[in-house]
Amino acid sequence: MTQRPNILLITADQWRGECLGALGHIVKTPHLDALAEQATIFTRHHAACAPCSPARASLYTGQYQMNTRVVRNGTPLDARFDNIAKAARRGGYVPTLFGYTDTSPDPRGMKPTDPALQSYEGVLPGMEVGQILPEDDGPWLDWITEQGVEAPHLMQAGAPEEGEIVSMAPTAFAAEQSQTAFLTGKFLDWAEGQGAPWFAHLSFLRPHPPFSVPAPYNEMYAPGDGPAYLRAETPALEPDHHPVPKTKRARSDLGNYIAGATGGLDQLDARDFDRIRAIYFGMMSEVDAQIGRLIAGLRAMGSWEDTLLVFTSDHGEMMGDHWMLGKGGYHAQSYHIPLILRVPGDGKRRIEACTSAVDIFPTLCDAMQVVPEIVPNGASLLPFARGEMPKWRDGVMWEFDYRELDERGHDPDDCAMACWRTEDHLYVHTPADGSFLFDLAGDPGCFDNIAAREPEVRAAMAEGLLSTRMRAAEQTLARHMVWEWSKPTA
Repeated sequence: MTQRPNILLITADQWRGECLGALGHIVKTPHLDALAEQATIFTRHHAACAPCSPARASLYTGQYQMNTRVVRNGTPLDARFDNIAKAARRGGYVPTLFGYTDTSPDPRGMKPTDPALQSYEGVLPGMEVGQILPEDDGPWLDWITEQGVEAPHLMQAGAPEEGEIVSMAPTAFAAEQSQTAFLTGKFLDWAEGQGAPWFAHLSFLRPHPPFSVPAPYNEMYAPGDGPAYLRAETPALEPDHHPVPKTKRARSDLGNYIAGATGGLDQLDARDFDRIRAIYFGMMSEVDAQIGRLIAGLRAMGSWEDTLLVFTSDHGEMMGDHWMLGKGGYHAQSYHIPLILRVPGDGKRRIEACTSAVDIFPTLCDAMQVVPEIVPNGASLLPFARGEMPKWRDGVMWEFDYRELDERGHDPDDCAMACWRTEDHLYVHTPADGSFLFDLAGDPGCFDNIAAREPEVRAAMAEGLLSTRMRAAEQTLARHMVWEWSKPTA
């Protein structure tokens, strides 16, 4: 890569990391698999935190949650942080959004009447908007209505099936009329008129719930397809080592996952989870089809060979493991996410190093030949794509702030967990509830807390976590001396 490429950052919301055909999963992703044949695929890539706003803050800024302090959907992102859009502008790009960034603005200096303070669905500072897609789906609903599709209440739901909580019926709209298709078309229309280089962020909603999908994807997978769940025989037998999993199961609203449903997850049995998982796999295949359309469109307009593409997610999805849906807590299913990095001129590579969402910002800065204004916690992944083996971390950290889930009256600042994962172990530390340790090789479901039985491993993992957090302390000015700014510039 000798010149600045086009930049295309694609996020597919709530996509579990192992769910790619290229990684041996049953999910059918032929277009992403073909992309992986000419790109670098990272098999141990993880979100830095959850849920959406915190995860995206880390992805966009290259900073861990301990620095951004975006702890909930709606927590403001401090305006002082550099981000991918600001960096792109310094590099001469016009970063343009198709979808959403879920970035709450810094309210300091804003008028209390500013409408931007009424929602967490703000746009990342520095981004131009090519096509917004807020939570109410308004622009997409207008689009399909113009095509003659009736837009009833609960547009995302399939028709009810008698006797079923989870319907596997297709949506009222066709696959070519989905939210994913809508954003893909808007992006391709925009890209056709762009000069090079350009920068686009395509932020797909799916496979984020509610779980429903148009034909033929609703029948592509049968209930029960897929690997075995990691869970106890019943929810009551789950060995919750921390209150968060139990609280999340008890307080989760089924309507957040099944459009129009009421009540909690306790209504779901094993068969219902099987049906949800089949739909979830279908949603991924529907997104994959649109990515195929996108790549074909870029090839047709002559832009593909000059485009650096990143495909990833903001966070994962429990998808029935430990009888949970959604994301959050300490289990890796909430944080293991896909990453495919396609760099023009570089070929197929498979990387098993532990990488993080905080590595995306420095990677894009590297590709755009831009210096970050605040030192990122992550590092560029371009050396991996070039076939180099840079000095790298031996584990990965993720964080979860559970102040909204605490029912015991703890100080909110104590309601946080930091997790350190290596190839063999997962270590979890919480101020309020101490530490937990799991042997991933023998216990991938994290049922047996071995912290008391393996003090040496626990100490080594604690040191790994502590070292990571110390290295993540703000370093921007620490790397300079004040008189450096008094030197004349060329």
